[in-house]
Amino acid sequence: MASSPLALSPDFVSTFGCIEVRGACENNLQHVSLDIPKRRITVFTGVSGSGKSSLVFSTLAAESQRLLNETYPAFVQGFLPRYGQPHAESLTNLSATIVVDQQRLGGNSRSTVGTVTDTYALLRLVYARLGTPAAGGVSAFSFNEVQGMCPACGGLGQVTTVRPEQLTDPSKSLNEGALLFPTFSVHSPFWTIVAQSGFFDPDKKLRDYTEQEWHQLLYLPEIKVQLAGALGTGKTTYEGLVPKFRRVYLSKDANQLQAHLRPAFERMVTQGACGTCHGARLNQAALNCRIGGVNIAECANLPVSELAAFVRQLTAPALAPLLTALATRLEQLVAIGLGYLTLGRESATLSGGESQRVKMVRHLGSSLTDLTYVFDEPSIGLHPHDVPRLNALLRQLRDKGNTVLVVEHRPAVIAIADHVVDMGPQAGRGGGRIVYQGSYAGLLAADTRTSQGLRHHQPLKAVPRPPTGQLQLRNASLHNLRDVSLNLPTGVLTVVTGVAGAGKTSLLLGCLPQQHPEAIVIDQRISRGSKRSNPATYLGLLDPIRKAFAVANGVSAALFSANSKGACPNCQGLGVVYTDLAHLDPVATVCETCEGRRFTAEVLGYRLRGKTISDVLNLSMDEAGTFFTEPAVGKTLQALVDVGLQYLTLGQPLNTLSGGERQRLELAGELGKTAQVYILDEPTTGLHLHDVATLLQLLNRLVDNGSTVLVVENHLDVISSADWVVELGPGAGSAGGRVLFEGTPAALLTAADSVTARYLAQYHRTGSTAAAAPLSHPAGPND
Repeated sequence: MASSPLALSPDFVSTFGCIEVRGACENNLQHVSLDIPKRRITVFTGVSGSGKSSLVFSTLAAESQRLLNETYPAFVQGFLPRYGQPHAESLTNLSATIVVDQQRLGGNSRSTVGTVTDTYALLRLVYARLGTPAAGGVSAFSFNEVQGMCPACGGLGQVTTVRPEQLTDPSKSLNEGALLFPTFSVHSPFWTIVAQSGFFDPDKKLRDYTEQEWHQLLYLPEIKVQLAGALGTGKTTYEGLVPKFRRVYLSKDANQLQAHLRPAFERMVTQGACGTCHGARLNQAALNCRIGGVNIAECANLPVSELAAFVRQLTAPALAPLLTALATRLEQLVAIGLGYLTLGRESATLSGGESQRVKMVRHLGSSLTDLTYVFDEPSIGLHPHDVPRLNALLRQLRDKGNTVLVVEHRPAVIAIADHVVDMGPQAGRGGGRIVYQGSYAGLLAADTRTSQGLRHHQPLKAVPRPPTGQLQLRNASLHNLRDVSLNLPTGVLTVVTGVAGAGKTSLLLGCLPQQHPEAIVIDQRISRGSKRSNPATYLGLLDPIRKAFAVANGVSAALFSANSKGACPNCQGLGVVYTDLAHLDPVATVCETCEGRRFTAEVLGYRLRGKTISDVLNLSMDEAGTFFTEPAVGKTLQALVDVGLQYLTLGQPLNTLSGGERQRLELAGELGKTAQVYILDEPTTGLHLHDVATLLQLLNRLVDNGSTVLVVENHLDVISSADWVVELGPGAGSAGGRVLFEGTPAALLTAADSVTARYLAQYHRTGSTAAAAPLSHPAGPND
């Protein structure tokens, strides 16, 4: 049933207008119609999978960006991103849209806060004009250009050296697997060259090697050898393990290594500051150039708040516009709560929340108005202490005359909305409708899952579990951590909290896995996959499903793969055919041969309990759990339900899932295992208040099965439900990195140095999440 548009006053409509949506049915939207007030903050909320992103991003933002691209010449459109036309009857009164999403910035070691915000480019120009002695042009101060980079480390600031003793196991022979790096394993191409080179006895223990044999194994430069072995003879090139490893792996950025190789790689190398530039990344000419006694590398290592003050005190009338532009951009970083970052911080190390706020910097100083800003859960990663600053930024954008659309679950952000759209009532096919729209006060009095979540919260854990042991963490000093040593309890649920930038991620996801490599890190960085990958393929569900179809019909299991024999030849198993129209949007049409069912007519003729393989892939996890009687399938489907992904379909493309959904998908694969150490990075990301309770049940189930669960989290419900809490702080960056508190949630309430304590106490004193954030929400930009 279509929802009815919100009735707005005629005066408001005539003054500001509304974005009018009629009959939107993108993804799971059920012919949604509504009016969204312009020049206001509208928050879209609702359970995970209810259709918020489908309405805001896949419909409104996509159509705005598509229409904007059409204003450019055809030649230019060929270079622009392509957006398909959303499924809706009409979308009118749109304005140019800027999307600020939660996708991490990523990048490699050459991508920094300074490079992604263009502040370092401005700083290089300042040094090229004002620095003495002159080092050359702007390129002379770039660590990514040959003119400026340190020749010893290539502008990375770090040098990586091989640890030869970690490459081999002296107690084994070559045939027994003495070469330890995964790609050097027995029968690998490199192992074959070593074993058949004629230099070694493959059955001889490495500990019995002569000095010459050790040299040949580890350090011999490239040399032509004649192979002789079971695989035949022939000439090839042999080189020792160390030069081979250095050439193949040290020439790459470690961040680009395949995930399964990283743990072994980190054991076999040591990283340290470059001995030539001492981590500064630049050559000596650039480092000798100074302004006020400070070189550009020292500026890049200052907290942004201090660098802004340094730039403001520079006086050069000819460069006044440049200095003002740089200082303004730096001060904007401070204004959004990132003054603790340095321009030299690698962008890949930023959290999702930090990444999103870095993207906001470009828009805060813009003089453009009447734009539509779309934010995807901007409060992700923020401590309650940091949320008021975020709210001020959203209001600032609105007060300049812009329309601000926010997809959000956090009560304190919902509370500042001028207008709220609550979607549901459930997820997936049970959602896609508007269950409430109006004021925040009206939402509190409504009867939806969101309003219920706002009125209730998790009680403070009264009797924490006793620990079964300890995980020792010693001298953690990554990024801003100040030589932190902790004994983290095992067999319990531990939450590490603190303000944004306090060092939580550095501690749990950086230092702890280094000292305890057995820990399993479950973050949001699993592959986004492609149109062909889906939850069933990711968790290995398709193998038993194909086998069940094969047994039931007496045919090959390969027929039931859309990537193999059974795929429709016209669409190659995609179900749709894409037609490239050059600079115009590609048109995706349902395949006429298979009618979107992805398989050949022969395959679609085979059935399992009355359903085809296409029918099965369209089942939700809930529906599939009822349909399948095979134990191997049922266990995994139940795990998906347990992590709150019951609304996904078996065949839903993996690249359509959010970061939080992908994290829970990975977590589903871990259920049933015992006695593991799990580290989770902000698992409430993307979760509605109603779904957080489901997550907590899941985490408690892992602990009850004998595992240790450590979580980076600021959600007060999760903190309240923990057995042990560690708080870092008190501030961010150089003002953080210290342990403020260790103990139970109840003890945290009275911790004198804790930043979290007053928010947790207020949260439980008021009795609801809504009352814990009694924020006013101004009526308009002129108030």
